[in-house]
Amino acid sequence: MLRLYHRDKNVQRLICKVLNMAEPQHIPLEDQRSYSIEETVERSRNFYHEIKRRRTVRDFSDRPIPREVIENCILAAGTAPNGANLQPWHFSVVENPDVKTAIRKAAEQEEEAFYNGKAPQAWLDALAPLGTDSSKPFLEIAPFLIVIFSKSHEQRDDGSTVKNYYANESTGIATGFLIAALHDAGLATLTHTPSPMKFLNKILHRPSHERPFVLLVVGYPTDDAVVPAISKKSLEEISDFID
Repeated sequence: MLRLYHRDKNVQRLICKVLNMAEPQHIPLEDQRSYSIEETVERSRNFYHEIKRRRTVRDFSDRPIPREVIENCILAAGTAPNGANLQPWHFSVVENPDVKTAIRKAAEQEEEAFYNGKAPQAWLDALAPLGTDSSKPFLEIAPFLIVIFSKSHEQRDDGSTVKNYYANESTGIATGFLIAALHDAGLATLTHTPSPMKFLNKILHRPSHERPFVLLVVGYPTDDAVVPAISKKSLEEISDFID
């Protein structure tokens, strides 16, 4: 397999010439931080202890959030690694009460069908410990909804298209960045995925080649918010190390 990047500049120029490609432009890596071993261990431990505080919340307050917070968190999400740096995502941020009401109505219709016959019993059994149902009042109460779309391709002005590679994988990574950034800002989130979600394209006027990936509910939890009594798998259950 021919490599598209080579450390030898002369070889790289030859590759680009043969494939009729523009030469890649590179700049020095200047922003990467380096720490002592002790500080590296401490920082990794601190991050784990902080991120494990994150919980999915369903009891949201209508307490307002400055839009700048959401903007900064989306900018952070936009730094995520992605296929060929094509950045195949779009974030639709909803504050408008009427639009939130429309989203809730459509989402609850899908959820009612899901809970009343569409979902297999095994799936319902898996959800039972979480106490979820078809009622989604948080879609109207929380100050922000962020709908993340995964873009299969880019539409040029002349009507032609450019394929996005690893669009879903890339959008998933960006969504993880966004959730972590929102948590770091002191906000709670809920990842909502009604199926199907094409109603979001219609309500938010997004083109058909953008697939709704996640509907993220964002806000502060209520003072009396509760969360399911669940636990996460241990390190041994989710990983192995090949020495």
